[in-house]
Amino acid sequence: MLNPSQSADNQGAKRNVPETRAEETYGIDPTIYHRRWGILAVLCISLVTIVIAVSSLNVAIPTIIRELNASSTESLWIIESYALVFAVILLPAGAIGDRFGRKWALLGGLVIFGGLAVVASFSTDPTQLIATRAVMGIGAALIMPATLSIITNVFPPHERQRAIATWAGLAGAGGALGPLMSGLVLKAGWWWGSVFLVNVPLVVLLIALSTFLVPNSKNPNGERLDPPGALLSVVTLGALVFGIIEGPEKGWLNGLVLGSFALAIVAGAAFVAWELKATHPMLDPRLFKLRGFGMGSLTITLSFFCMFGTFFLISQYLQFVHGYDALGSAVRTLPSAVVMVIVSPRSPKLVARFGLRNCVRAGFLLIAAGFLGMASLGPDTAYWQVAVFLCLMSAGMASLMPPASGMIVSSLPLSKAGVGSAVNDVTREVGGALGIAIMGSVLASGYSSRMADKIAAFPIPPQFRDLIEDSIGPAFGVADQAQARGLIDAERAQFLRDAARESFVSGSRIAFLVAVGVALLGTLVAGNLIPNESPVPGGAPEPVGTSPS
Repeated sequence: MLNPSQSADNQGAKRNVPETRAEETYGIDPTIYHRRWGILAVLCISLVTIVIAVSSLNVAIPTIIRELNASSTESLWIIESYALVFAVILLPAGAIGDRFGRKWALLGGLVIFGGLAVVASFSTDPTQLIATRAVMGIGAALIMPATLSIITNVFPPHERQRAIATWAGLAGAGGALGPLMSGLVLKAGWWWGSVFLVNVPLVVLLIALSTFLVPNSKNPNGERLDPPGALLSVVTLGALVFGIIEGPEKGWLNGLVLGSFALAIVAGAAFVAWELKATHPMLDPRLFKLRGFGMGSLTITLSFFCMFGTFFLISQYLQFVHGYDALGSAVRTLPSAVVMVIVSPRSPKLVARFGLRNCVRAGFLLIAAGFLGMASLGPDTAYWQVAVFLCLMSAGMASLMPPASGMIVSSLPLSKAGVGSAVNDVTREVGGALGIAIMGSVLASGYSSRMADKIAAFPIPPQFRDLIEDSIGPAFGVADQAQARGLIDAERAQFLRDAARESFVSGSRIAFLVAVGVALLGTLVAGNLIPNESPVPGGAPEPVGTSPS
């Protein structure tokens, strides 16, 4: 139910809405109730815009490296600075929205995101682009929890899960749409900065629509913020995500990586201790004792581990093994986005018919089946088989993400919707980062081992050998350059390419089998421990152990 601050934003519009009895709109302001689907559209487009920004650079990064002369480390952080700040700021951003108003958090996030997109498009060096992307992450962190928490406030209980299902489906689809957008922009011959600048007109439109359509809501009790808790959460998540990002690059036993994980553990313990005794905790750790909240979070984490890891591997498989260009590769991942958009809105009906546990179990089993299929991919596998396996995985994701998100949000009262939404988003980001890092590391290890065996007797200088054994991209580069300079003939260059393809497939097979294990873990743990009732997001009473709201 909306609090008085929402109606204050909409007094002028009430004159244009036919008078409706409160019981016919389930206690929601009639002005807001009658335009709830339009509000959902604006919020979902805002969500897709920031999700696309996470994945779009995977296609554009080679061009950016060439134009800005970025090193390998700089190119990594051009991508990851956005994701790191995004994940780190989510919890405080959700609390700020609860305290000062979710509409203002949404608008502020859009202004920051759009303004810095302009700056990013005209960056002149890698350091400037990294810093700009990091600030864009702050804007995204304000937007994402605001979208979900506003949805829980503008829809009546019986429609919330359908609305959240639409939101979740588009969140998943956005990951596949990002590379397509970048590929189209670059294919058109525009300069690399257009990848960022193309967002600006849409952001301006979203700001205008949000100003006039989206209502405001916030915690009616005006509870104070929790600065120590916010700071400790930033340090905990920052150290954790930093370690996950740097692990594959520097090695999991590197001192900096181990130090990051140690800091995350210490700061996390301090966060829990502080939140347990705080009068107004930002996130009460006792909430994780609630099976809906805890198992919903685990389900989202494991599912996004699988999804982000998959797109990371499949995009390389399509480009390097099958030889598609960046745009062609992006187009061929679109079936997964289509499946998510189709299946996600129907997940509430599936839950109502088969039960939440069965839907979660079936979802993880479909994901596992998709990964088993992907583990069978070879250098010459037909594309239609890849599409089938992608669709299996996407169908599984689409059937379990919406109810899991609903479980997280339903564990908190409406006054804490921002924090509940932020927890849902943090689990996505951490799960996705883990998926890319772990599956990427397994791929790299398997590739290097197999490639070293294949080229053991191949006559090539040591510095080139290290590049070839590092990953498939540099191996192709060495083969092309060595052939162009006359160092090796066409037959030997083709031998290197074929060996790299086979080694990549061998390493990716192991990575996909790891993902099968993760999906089966989700089936056994989350599928059996998550509550079986259909969630009603935002309808829960105050959980025991938290302050009144």
